[in-house]
Amino acid sequence: MERRTFLSVVAGSLLAAPRGAKAQQAGKVYTIGLVRAVDRPRRPDARTEAFRRGLRELGYVEGQNLLLEIRWVEGHDERLPEIMTELVRLPVDVIVTSGTPAALAAMHATATLPIVVAAAGDFVGAGLVRSLSRPGGNLTGTSDLTAELSGKRLELLREIVPGLSRVAVLWNGANPGALRTWQETQAAAKVLGMQVQSVDVRRISDVEDGVRVARERTSAIVVVQDPFTVLNRSRIAEVIQKAKLPAVYGGGEFAEAGGLVSYGASIVELFYGAASFVDRIFRGAKPADLPIEQPTKFELVINLKTAKALGLTIPPSLLQRADRVIE
Repeated sequence: MERRTFLSVVAGSLLAAPRGAKAQQAGKVYTIGLVRAVDRPRRPDARTEAFRRGLRELGYVEGQNLLLEIRWVEGHDERLPEIMTELVRLPVDVIVTSGTPAALAAMHATATLPIVVAAAGDFVGAGLVRSLSRPGGNLTGTSDLTAELSGKRLELLREIVPGLSRVAVLWNGANPGALRTWQETQAAAKVLGMQVQSVDVRRISDVEDGVRVARERTSAIVVVQDPFTVLNRSRIAEVIQKAKLPAVYGGGEFAEAGGLVSYGASIVELFYGAASFVDRIFRGAKPADLPIEQPTKFELVINLKTAKALGLTIPPSLLQRADRVIE
């Protein structure tokens, strides 16, 4: 595994518009509907601000030629159809969101309005697009490769806990994207000679019971990244730490919230890159012709404070590969 990235392939990528380019139609004010699956933050969150920064660099300025309609799902996925329908009726010029449930809700709300998915898992398997190279509908975006990185996360756990053979996988069974990651983790575990235990958590009330099962049957946990687990990352990390279980997570925000180790695509960078998709659409490109891209920046984040609390020593070789170390 390389320090910064180990994948740099872009699935049939198109050349992005140069940063700093001006909006296509002088005098036009564009409206973007941005749907975030998390709680409304008390302060600006990194993903939304990265998207805003990407837009500014492409010449879109809020209050001048851009209006940003932000909707916070706050963990209530049942509200997604209502939110997407509201944005379609406003109307907005494009919907930007992340995660498979939100992407599916957007598709159900409109078959014509462009949709950009900043980060999601299995676009083809979830029925979001026909193919990665030619999506074929009104949706495009970037895969976060969460499922494809399943084997790497198991390898990280084994580096921290040599001889590890039994691992629990905490995942949200209500999310089709998380299902694909669970399946990929099963396949990777077989290759590595590991046994995996499914721990399906769909509500925060499931977490304590799920971690208790993990503690009884396994020696470590993989937490699958999806809107539910991201939203509840602090509580999940807290319960896992109390159970004295080493765990590896998907995104850097988990380690920041107290998780031991996280490895995955930089979702902040993917939100930044979503601005380029929006710009190309505003310039006349059709989502059907914009290939699904793959991330080029990956982050390994290690929380040494949590390691100390668990009585674990992180191997020096792993620390040297880390992009960030939280002390």
